[in-house]
Formats: sequence, C-alpha cells, structure tokens
Amino acid sequence: MKSISTSNAPAAIGPYSQAVDSGAGLVFLSGQLPLDPATGAFPEGGIQAQTRQSLRNVQAILEAAGLSLANVVKTTVFLADMGDFAAMNEVYASFFAEPFPARSAVAAKALPKGALVEIECIAAK
Repeated sequence: MKSISTSNAPAAIGPYSQAVDSGAGLVFLSGQLPLDPATGAFPEGGIQAQTRQSLRNVQAILEAAGLSLANVVKTTVFLADMGDFAAMNEVYASFFAEPFPARSAVAAKALPKGALVEIECIAAK
C-alpha cells in the first residue's frame, strides 16, 4: 500500500491517509469534508456549496494519484440531513459523466466539524 496526499485538499484530521493506493489497481479515498484547503473553513452557501467543495477535494486527491473523476467506480455520500439529497444530487451530477459510478447515499446523525456532507470514493487505475 502507498499513502497519497496533497496540499490541494484538507489534511487528514486523524490517524488516516487522504487516500491509499492498494497496489492492486484501486485507490481508496477517505471521506472528504467540504473544507477549503486554503482556509480550513466550510464554504458559505449550504449543502450545494459544501458538496461542490467536497468534490473539489476528491478531485485534488485523485489528481495527486494521477487519476480523475472518470476513474471513480464507487462513491459514498454521507448527509447530515437526507432532506438535502436533491440539492446535493444536482451538484454531484455536474461533476460526473456517464457511465456514472455506483453510489450509496446515507444519512448520518452528525458529521465531523458539523459538516452537511462528506464524500468518499474508490477509483480504478
């Protein structure tokens, strides 16, 4: 296994890697909060702005691994409020093209730092 990290996405806030290359053709990204890597703050604008920032963080980590969103085969979206699903989905759809990756979306009672969304993914090399 090889750890992947970039300063273009928020640093890990615990004992984990931003991503790990499995060495078997898969890269696993940890959940990405909507933190701006330059300021460490959430963007203003609610769920849509936070979804956009989480996906930008995903993109930055994928780029550090030599990949792009086109390599993503599975995502998991954690929402603090399932009522935000439609608004999240609208932004999410603007980042991916067909064939869309498989996806799960689940409600979480609470997310780190009070985030509205967190997105993790698996990408194939």
